[in-house]
Amino acid sequence: MRKIIQFPLVWMFAGAFILVVFGSIFSRIFIGSDGFISIVLALAGGVLSIAIYWLIMRFLAGQRNVEEIHRKRAGTETIFGAFVGLIFIGVSVGVIVLLGGYTFTWSTEHSITPIFALAISAAIVEELVFRGLFLQAMERLIGSWIALAVTSLFFGLAHLANPGATIWSSIAIFIEAGVLLGAGFLWRRNLWFVMGLHFAWNAFEGMLGIPVSGMALDGLFEVQMTGSTLLTGGSFGLEASIVPMIVSLLIAIPMLINAYRNGNIISKKRKSSNSLHPPPII
Repeated sequence: MRKIIQFPLVWMFAGAFILVVFGSIFSRIFIGSDGFISIVLALAGGVLSIAIYWLIMRFLAGQRNVEEIHRKRAGTETIFGAFVGLIFIGVSVGVIVLLGGYTFTWSTEHSITPIFALAISAAIVEELVFRGLFLQAMERLIGSWIALAVTSLFFGLAHLANPGATIWSSIAIFIEAGVLLGAGFLWRRNLWFVMGLHFAWNAFEGMLGIPVSGMALDGLFEVQMTGSTLLTGGSFGLEASIVPMIVSLLIAIPMLINAYRNGNIISKKRKSSNSLHPPPII
């Protein structure tokens, strides 16, 4: 029974089910709340999700040291990831503005607390599931490179249910989000970095008034889009634009090169060894 439970696909799907159900229940609580309390509840839900993830990896996956969420690195890695996320969105939006795709006007009706609450919840739960469970489980079976491709594809397909989603938007998310966030995890070998990146991405985009993966939010600005949807992303938002696809690859490729040089890539030949988790890069 222990061998069955500790088989990667078993704890991957079991853990994902538990986290998604818990995340859905808790999101209903903070979405129905007003003001700053929604952020507090989102943070509380995030902390509990991380605790559940630790239990899953510790007792189902048989991972003695859950290094990817070690609290010693939490602060610095989260800030570092958020900084990279701000650069990513800032450069992407700046290029589109220069090309005449976006213009911004100050919004008189805005509320940033729901944006932050949603960004916190999405960043934590999605990274625990996709980079924490899926990517690491797949690595044990097929190695890092194929695991990165497969989990990135899953991440793109998961966003097909979003408002205004198309096959193109899922392909775009597969490249710009799946590959970038997966590369960030392989490089840093911790979830704090990708959580920070993911949070800053969604929060900054939402504050600018740009739809976040199809979800329109009342940000600090109202955005007017001009020109091809290939440039602006249309109603789905920045994620469906070709600009962040290019920018994300310019960031992800150096990450993957460093991950390989630092020995953080698990090859298929190594997947059966006892050393399944390379030492973290501080």
